[in-house]
Amino acid sequence: MLAPQIIRELKKIVGEKNVLTSPEDLIAYSYDATFLEHRPDAVVLPGSTEEVSEVMKVAYREGLPVIPRGMGSGLAGGSIPFSGGVVLALTRMNRILEIDEENMTAWVEAGIITAEFQAEVEKRGLFYPPDPSSHKYSTIGGNVACNAGGPRCLKYGVTGDYVLGMKVVLADGRILKTGGKVIKNVTGYNLSHLFIGTEGTLGVITEVLLKLISKPRYVSTAFAVFPNLEDAGRAVHRILLAGITPASIELMDQTTIGTVEEYLHLGLPTWAEAILILEADGNQEEAVLREIEAIARICRENGAVEVKVARDEAERNSLWKARRSVSPSLARRAPNKLGEDITVPRSRIPEAVRRIREISQKYGLPVVVFGHAGDGNLHPNILFDKRRPEDMEKVEKIAGEIFKMAVEMGGVLSGEHGVGILKQPYLEMAVGPVAVEIMKAIKQALDPKGILNPGKVVPLGVSWRGE
Repeated sequence: MLAPQIIRELKKIVGEKNVLTSPEDLIAYSYDATFLEHRPDAVVLPGSTEEVSEVMKVAYREGLPVIPRGMGSGLAGGSIPFSGGVVLALTRMNRILEIDEENMTAWVEAGIITAEFQAEVEKRGLFYPPDPSSHKYSTIGGNVACNAGGPRCLKYGVTGDYVLGMKVVLADGRILKTGGKVIKNVTGYNLSHLFIGTEGTLGVITEVLLKLISKPRYVSTAFAVFPNLEDAGRAVHRILLAGITPASIELMDQTTIGTVEEYLHLGLPTWAEAILILEADGNQEEAVLREIEAIARICRENGAVEVKVARDEAERNSLWKARRSVSPSLARRAPNKLGEDITVPRSRIPEAVRRIREISQKYGLPVVVFGHAGDGNLHPNILFDKRRPEDMEKVEKIAGEIFKMAVEMGGVLSGEHGVGILKQPYLEMAVGPVAVEIMKAIKQALDPKGILNPGKVVPLGVSWRGE
């Protein structure tokens, strides 16, 4: 519990109604999209970078933990306040400060919802490509903090590829401004990229300067059914080898297909080992159509027994329905899920899916696998009931074996969700002791009191088990 004088000081900075301390409010900010939770001592909702700066000065003076947070859509426990302290919720800072059409850039506050920002720039014929599955409720600040990705990242790259600059409030309250609207910038260290993907452990990202591109005028989607998983993997390789870079190539494994079919009864082929959803886009209609036809042909040549190409927007939405329904379908199958996020070399996707299936069978808990086949980013989702202690024990073992498998294959722990606290025990296995020591040194240099999102990413003795 915070001392009354600190609460009064925080209220003076952000306003009486923007400091929350009731039990109901603390519960509301105690969890994210995982199964973990822990209450903070207070929730502060600043309205500007300057207010964040003043809050951080108080926290630094008092040694208070500060956990930056957007909409709490994280899947690695990165915004849960296991050390108590202050949750700094940036959702009031949700304005588009500028859209510069000539330079194709936009300054936004960290708390703006990603999909709302995308809709606004698309009204002007511009395009912000990163599209995490949570884009309708996650924030740009959270996307930057986790370097979020999404289906379109195969062609367009991840969030970090669109960050030109930012404002960051440091642990002691100083405001750092990085980058600019220039296309080329090699003036010293790239401090913007230092903060991307650091999950609020080095500073509080309050404003972001984003690069925009022109909006593709035409999009075409195909849906391919493969009886054999290896054939689907080979088709992806052949498509890319042919010089085609689809906007996205999404994979659903057999367990995922069955789970979605049980939920929606779409007539999906539950006997198939894989479905690929492939999308081409561009500004020349004929070129886009040629590309999707070539993609369909390559799929057929490599084992697809059924390939559909959408003829209009309604059919396109229909083809995407199965993929977009994966998450809600999982909720019907089990009370809880742990949505993991690994990336393996693209050529090893079939092997990874089969090994995950073996791990699932070994422990007797279902694991559905879907993800971005074009870039090797898979999302094994472990389904369980957290009320059953034996399930919780199995979940930890399954997750550990999946992470170990990914690293053995030359992959990584995360392609777009981040490390948070759930993957932290495996960080050194993935990056090595020297990299961890360097991360600790950077953390110590920017946050000497260890108050920024303590225990996340870099191992510093905080555990979600309360150890």
